[in-house]
Amino acid sequence: MSEPTDLSILDLRRKFADKSLSPSEYWLALERHIATWEPTISALYAYDPEDARRQAAASTARWAKGAPLGALDGIPVTLKELIATKGQPVPLGTAAVELIPAAEDAPIAARLREDGAVIFAKTTCPDYGMLSSGLSSFHKLSRNPWDPSQNPGGSSAGASAAAAAGYGPLHIGTDIGGSVRLPAGWTGIFGFKPSHGRIPVDPYYVGRCAGPMTRTVEDAAFSMATLSRPDWRDGTSLPPNEIDWMDLDINIRGMTIGLMLDAGCGLPVDDEVRDAVLAAAKCFEEAGATVVDVAPVLTRQMLDGLDAFWRARFWGDIMGLSEERRNAILPYIHSWAKGGADVSGVDAVRGFNQTIEMRKSCSKLFTEVDAVLSPTNPIVSYPAEWASPTNDPDRPFEHICFTVPWNMSEQPAASVNCGFSRSGMPIGLQIVGPRFGDMLVLRLSKAFEDWSSGVTNWPKPPV
Repeated sequence: MSEPTDLSILDLRRKFADKSLSPSEYWLALERHIATWEPTISALYAYDPEDARRQAAASTARWAKGAPLGALDGIPVTLKELIATKGQPVPLGTAAVELIPAAEDAPIAARLREDGAVIFAKTTCPDYGMLSSGLSSFHKLSRNPWDPSQNPGGSSAGASAAAAAGYGPLHIGTDIGGSVRLPAGWTGIFGFKPSHGRIPVDPYYVGRCAGPMTRTVEDAAFSMATLSRPDWRDGTSLPPNEIDWMDLDINIRGMTIGLMLDAGCGLPVDDEVRDAVLAAAKCFEEAGATVVDVAPVLTRQMLDGLDAFWRARFWGDIMGLSEERRNAILPYIHSWAKGGADVSGVDAVRGFNQTIEMRKSCSKLFTEVDAVLSPTNPIVSYPAEWASPTNDPDRPFEHICFTVPWNMSEQPAASVNCGFSRSGMPIGLQIVGPRFGDMLVLRLSKAFEDWSSGVTNWPKPPV
């Protein structure tokens, strides 16, 4: 028997509509479930169950009248801590930031409230969202529900842990180099980074996207109608769309799909990861696609250029802080950022120019293929206490080589579970589509999820 907290968005909507379950009843069950998990995985920030009860009660009244506000009315949702909600501070994952209440909801929060979603908490992230880890100088250490000794990844660390632990069906993360997909891969959930501008963000930054993190492809797809409504605060926000986000059927026969098992640089791929991705590619081949090996789109020069640019940019952000506040930043992040002090303006521009080279490389590949498959993460897992898979601030981005190019090229990409290691940890398959091919990525992900039957043995709360 599945638990009430395992229900999908569509299941919940049906039950709310036929009055077999109310948003209030569901929330109370979820509140008890969260209480069993949270002391172990520490996924949440600004958790407010009392306000959630109030929101759920208001939704219950609307459903009783047959007049829900929108598609997500009564659905509990978390937002990554970097996504502002009016009246709450945005610590940016670091003890260095002054806690000032946000003046207004960011676009994502505004869209969710318009549709009646129950925003019950923020989720944790590392300092400034600049790590793929659950380690932070401000938040408690977030852990992986599959094995709390292991890292959930990041920077959408709490979101991935919350989704895997069943804290409701929908969690929203952000992604500038893989921060939705990397933790999704390490926690077995589905993480979707749409085309740049599809989900408006504020503040905007080169490559920065937001996306749903869910247990199923269908839950992520359903949320997109709400999340993709335009917002003037993001100058890259795409115009209103007529996309039927739930039209997930696809005929794969005749497609050419690239298989990328070498990222070009960075950490080598674990044998277990390689084997799982190869097995997944075989499924696409058996469905009628032509699967071809493709070369990497990333080079060491591109990655090092990005590193120099990001260090310089981040050092510029924090150099105005008092020494006391700078020293409050996680030492790993501070050590990495300090290298930006020695990056000249010319070298920073040269580093930025490597993002353009990434875009060109990705675009060229998609003149030859319809989609790309690759590992999401090169390695199976790493300790919860580590700041990154290398735990070395001089080698900070060795794990993002399969994911970061698609941020710079603004292409949609997702991570879907494709198996488990011998140690019992999830393994992620990344699926990438052409720019604006969001539906193709969702359809391919749904097809694979159907072939593999998805994850059916989600971790259970600690006894």
